[in-house]
Parts: sequence; structure tokens; C-alpha cells
Amino acid sequence: MEADITGNMDENTDLGISLDPYIESVRQQLEDLDPLFLIGVLVALAVVIITCVFLKYFLTSKTVQSAVLLVGLCDAGKTLLFSRLLSGKFKRTQTSITDNSAPYKVKNDRKTIWTLIDLPGHESLRPQYLEKFKSAARAIVFVVDSAIFQKEVRDVAEFLYVLLTDPVLCCTAPALLVVCNKQDITMAKSAKLIQQQLEKELTTLRVTRSAALSAQDGSAGGSVYLGKKGKDFDFNQVPMKVEFLECSARGAKGEDCDADIQALEGSLAKL
Repeated sequence: MEADITGNMDENTDLGISLDPYIESVRQQLEDLDPLFLIGVLVALAVVIITCVFLKYFLTSKTVQSAVLLVGLCDAGKTLLFSRLLSGKFKRTQTSITDNSAPYKVKNDRKTIWTLIDLPGHESLRPQYLEKFKSAARAIVFVVDSAIFQKEVRDVAEFLYVLLTDPVLCCTAPALLVVCNKQDITMAKSAKLIQQQLEKELTTLRVTRSAALSAQDGSAGGSVYLGKKGKDFDFNQVPMKVEFLECSARGAKGEDCDADIQALEGSLAKL
């Protein structure tokens, strides 16, 4: 045993002696280098380290997008849809004045859990709650009342315009699921018709908003230009993946039966 220890020490000693000339040579070369060159190397290393830290922070911040936001005008059916997604049960609701949130287990093999957040639909409350939660949005479920869509098309388009030109949302690009609710009502408009009318309305709205900005100071206030210049707007022109779906949170057979929200559940399962 003692012979083995002595042998290892001798080997380490020999290795240390054999490395001395090399270490001395490297030290001498470093001393002979131009100080400005060394400073440049250090600056380059610092840039690399800072870049790595930034990328790590950026990638980490993207993984924080774990919320599914339910938005839309008042009485579009957001809160009932919120209840149906969570429990499957019908629940009588009233206009929300604050947000409601709960964990939502997606119906897929991965058993993914997102945070489902129902935001108030009143025009005076929407901006502050959208600002609060938009950075965490993995998906935005925009609920439309299909039964009275013709009366609300302008208001729906204006709310969508805010979402589609928001710099944060254009950067994070959450999925945008436009849910055409209340399909159980006879006069409800189809998802295809609602999409077509919204594209026309948003094309018009883009012109009026641009004209209003030009009449003022020409500043867009940090918002992103909607769609492509010189072309009529369509939803394929935005950075978000947009999907139009039909559903009925109430259910085609009444309150005591299941809701017709399979299309929405299927899209949420793919997030």
C-alpha cells in the first residue's frame, strides 16, 4: 500500500515538473502581449457572458406564458364558458367587475395545466386587466356573442384591434381563439361569416385610426401596424395564430345538458 502511494506521489511530482516549462512559457507569452489586446479579449468575453445571461432570461420568460385569458365584450358568455371549462356545469352569472382565475387541466395525454383567467368585459375595466395579464398569455380566448354580432361588430372589431396591435402581444404571439358563442340561438351568425365581417371592419378601422393619428402628431403610441400596408386586412397577416370556432356555453339542449365546447377544448389541448 505504501509503495502504491509513493508511486502515485512520484507520478504527480513528475507530472508537475513536466508542466512547469509549459506554464512558464504561457506566462511569458501573456506578459509579452499588448495590454490593449488583453483588454479586447476581456471585453469580448464579457459580451459573450452578458449575451448568454440575456438569452437565458429571455427563454425563461417565454416559458412563463402559462395563462389562458378569456376576453370579450360584456354578456358575451365568458364567465359561463369559464365555469363550463372548469367543471362542465351550468352556472348563472352576472357581469364581472374583477378577474377570476383557476387551474385548468387540459384534455390531452400530457395532462397539461394552464391558468384560466376570466377578465371583465366592461370597456372601462378591460385595459387595466389586459395590461396586468397579457405578458403571461399563452392563448387568448376572445368570446363573441354570435346572436347579436351584427349590432356589436364595430365594438368587437375595436377590441380586437387593440389586441392585434399591442406590442407585447405581437412579440409573445399567443394563440388567438375567436370563439363564436351562443350557437344554440337560431339567429346566431356562423364563425365564417363573423370572420369575414371582422376582416372588413378591421380594414376600415385601420384607415380611420391611421387618419386620426395623422391629424394629431403622427405617433402610433407604440402600437404595431395592423396587417400589411396596401392590402385589405385578413387574420393571416398577424404574428399570432388565429382560429375561429363555434360553441355554445349554454348548450343546444338547455342548461341541464352538456355544453357544446368540444372545438374549444380541442384547440386548448394543442397549445
